[in-house]
Amino acid sequence: MQNRVLFACLLVLGTSSIAEGHTRASSEKLGTVHFATSCGETAQQEVDRAVALLHSFEFSRAIDKFNAALRDDPTCGIAYWGIALSHWSNPFAPESKDKNQLQAGRVIAEVGATTGAKTERERVYIAAVSCLYANFENTTQRSRLLAYRDAMESLAAQYPSDHEAQIFYSLAISASEDPADKAYAGRLKAGAILEKLLQKEPNHPGLAHYIIHTYDVPALAGRALGAAQRYSEIAPDSPHALHMPSHTFTRMGYWQDSIKSNIAAAAAAKRDAETAEELHASDYEVYAYLQTGQDEAAQRVLNSLPEITSRFDPNKVIGGAGSPSVGYFAIAAIPARYALERGDWKQAAQLTPRKTPFPYTEAMTWFARGLGAARLGEVQAAYDSAKSLQEVRERLLKSGEDYWALQVEIQGREVRAWA
Repeated sequence: MQNRVLFACLLVLGTSSIAEGHTRASSEKLGTVHFATSCGETAQQEVDRAVALLHSFEFSRAIDKFNAALRDDPTCGIAYWGIALSHWSNPFAPESKDKNQLQAGRVIAEVGATTGAKTERERVYIAAVSCLYANFENTTQRSRLLAYRDAMESLAAQYPSDHEAQIFYSLAISASEDPADKAYAGRLKAGAILEKLLQKEPNHPGLAHYIIHTYDVPALAGRALGAAQRYSEIAPDSPHALHMPSHTFTRMGYWQDSIKSNIAAAAAAKRDAETAEELHASDYEVYAYLQTGQDEAAQRVLNSLPEITSRFDPNKVIGGAGSPSVGYFAIAAIPARYALERGDWKQAAQLTPRKTPFPYTEAMTWFARGLGAARLGEVQAAYDSAKSLQEVRERLLKSGEDYWALQVEIQGREVRAWA
């Protein structure tokens, strides 16, 4: 029955585009990962490296390594699973995936299913990832996430000694959790699996990484502190591994630790031309500076924003952990934070909204403008911003972005309350 459920998610063929990345020395430190396959010896080494990169959300570089495995062993069908999962990109990005991205992922998963794999376990992995893309034109992203989660649950139950199956199942639980569930049942379930495995594989990058994500809410953040303090040591050559601990540090008020993490992460992201990730790290860095009254340091990052933005390519959908939406988010958030956290209402009221494919980033600027205007006593200007926020909310609802529509509704209510 489990296999019938999994294979029901297989796809139809379309057109594809594979992301291009760059190679780095094999001596770089990314942690220790072994993903058992039926591939040849050299291909197996490439797959292990690819999965290590995938666990740190280095998606384009993971694709490069999976393709290297296929060049060495064309029968290494499990590599198509890895490429398809890499095309899904950051599983915690709440917005809907780009349609071209979904089309490419679907084609790759179909090629994997058609090519086949030498073991039943590998075929089940390929079938499971297909659930993320199946009939995406007529299904919601959440329904496909839940189908993938259920497929991974079946896989993990079928192969209980496969640590990677348990890890990817835990990730699927966390990524598909309902944000409205404040009992955090899914997060706690996933965290328990990951913590148990971390005791057995203390140098595994995915375990430390996903524990941080799983507990990335105020009520649970303390549970991730040990993993946060370890992740950058496990995979110091990954920009995202340098940044991710700051999620926990921010939740817990470890501001100087957050600053240190994000200085290193931004530098590594710049080195690797992962500009969206560089912007994301800069955003966290600014926030930590402002919480500690280091306004001049925050201003230096703000002043560097135009130069970083000039290198930002929003068409680069598959790269590192930072998606185009993450880049646009930081471009809007950094000046808004700098003005609002310092109570510079005039500066906030003068910010200029930037149109992007992600309306909720535009909303942050309207929120800052509205709050600034209200605090200056410019009531009509504040209500004008609230009206713009309402328009953004309606666009988000129309496109099915219910999560972000709720966040923008909250912003609008706050602006109207101050007005």
